[in-house]
Amino acid sequence: MSEYLTLSETAELVGKCKETLRRWDNEGILNAVREPVSNYRVYRKEDVRALMGSLFFKDAEAEESNYVEPDNDYTVLELFAGAGGLAIGMEKAGLKCVALNEIDKWACNTLRKNRPNWNVLEGDIKDFVFTDYKNKVDVVTGGFPCQAFSYAGKKLGLNDARGTLFYEFARAVQEVSPAICIGENVRGLLSHENGKTLQGMISILDEIGYNIVPFQVLKAINYKVPQKRERLILVGVRKDIDVNYEYPKPYNKIYNLADALKKGELFSSNVPTSKGATYPKYKKEVLDLVPPKGYWRNLPIELQKDYMGGSFYLGGGKTGMARRIGWDEPCLTLTCSPAQKQTERCHPEETRPFTVREYARIQTFPDEWEFVGSIAQQYKQIGNAVPVNLGRELGYSIVKFLNKYYSLSNPK
Repeated sequence: MSEYLTLSETAELVGKCKETLRRWDNEGILNAVREPVSNYRVYRKEDVRALMGSLFFKDAEAEESNYVEPDNDYTVLELFAGAGGLAIGMEKAGLKCVALNEIDKWACNTLRKNRPNWNVLEGDIKDFVFTDYKNKVDVVTGGFPCQAFSYAGKKLGLNDARGTLFYEFARAVQEVSPAICIGENVRGLLSHENGKTLQGMISILDEIGYNIVPFQVLKAINYKVPQKRERLILVGVRKDIDVNYEYPKPYNKIYNLADALKKGELFSSNVPTSKGATYPKYKKEVLDLVPPKGYWRNLPIELQKDYMGGSFYLGGGKTGMARRIGWDEPCLTLTCSPAQKQTERCHPEETRPFTVREYARIQTFPDEWEFVGSIAQQYKQIGNAVPVNLGRELGYSIVKFLNKYYSLSNPK
């Protein structure tokens, strides 16, 4: 037994309570194992020693995790599911996807390939009725595109939104009647139609029986994602439920590109090799001159004018153009096409876009998650996704809410 420590011994050694150790086990910070003879849950001394001697231990000690264990089996209906970034995150948080709707056939094939047991509803959301899930699903989620509404009256109602994908999202919520619904969108929704679109969405959710939690823009870098991506989150709680929803707490530690692509805290190995896009000859010649963390202003002045064209004289930073990412910074927000102008995300050392697997790592997809379709289709699926780790932290916040709800009532 000398190479193992009991739960009590480990708790005393690291100065943490047993509950913290159980949480660390679930989060993969310090994993318990089965002792070969007794079959008790124990800890390897070498694992504890490695943890205590690492910087990660200090980070883990300083940060309070959002992790919470589900008290029941909670279920999710996901709309506009894409390639599964949010769904995997929800799954990691302990929520079960009972069905996912997506119109893109390649994204649907990706979902089916990786999770044959998931019920993938392929096709236009307008063609589906969700009443079979009424009172059987705890959460409805969806990353609906932002579209302008028709304003028929002073207060926007559900019928005024007909023809938009938000209408379909709200219709599904109304048909299912989940305890909570989560909509996610780009930050630009805040200013779309001078804020009218967002207010219209809030008005519609209110009409169908949901109180809106004050919306927040969550920065992915605060949720263990090595990328400067932002998502606006809109949360509705059914009006008969008197439980507060709380957004996941941001973490202090920021992960960078090296954390995404190299073995470390986020991933247990270096990024797998894979196919990727290439730059045209002229663009490669330009980007060869840009240092890590540099962009078009690092080019010779004449080349700046030539490369930027009319944009050179318009002012503003345009720091995403001819941009080479550095190892020690988070990546800029990934786009759906890695080689397009104005959104270059060049590898730190090689003059090329990030490969498919590098793209997936930056979005915190697991390495075993395979994408179906052409290289362009794969980039599109990854670029459109909610980062998996952000989805997981959101999932924890939903589990926390549902635990409170079910502890206070026994809904049928």
